[in-house]
Amino acid sequence: MPKAGHTNIKKSVSYITLAVFAPVLILTGVAGFLIPADRSLTSGALPYNLFHIVFGSIGLIIIWSRKEELISFFNAGFGLIDLYQALASYLNLPPKDYFLWTRVDDILHILIGVALVIIGGYGILKRERRKP
Repeated sequence: MPKAGHTNIKKSVSYITLAVFAPVLILTGVAGFLIPADRSLTSGALPYNLFHIVFGSIGLIIIWSRKEELISFFNAGFGLIDLYQALASYLNLPPKDYFLWTRVDDILHILIGVALVIIGGYGILKRERRKP
């Protein structure tokens, strides 16, 4: 029996993904400030760290909204941003000069980007099919 004020809601894959991913983004940004650049496999550039903290915070706010469509769009959108970052790093496009990506960043952006686009896209398509 659920406690008062608690609901027994089945969480979607998009919800669970963002509930894990948003805090990881924030921790990644904070770690970027704490780990010396010569000991880190990823960029520790200030704008890059702030980017992670800001988008992680936005992700948490979206999770708290419990709006499935918004959660799925955030996942898919952030996945596309990750894929753009990998492409921008390779093609020397902005914001490469500010974010100072490493090869590890590029690999993570591709893996995480593809996963988020698939998860977010699945949530969006699943939602579209339910509409009358």
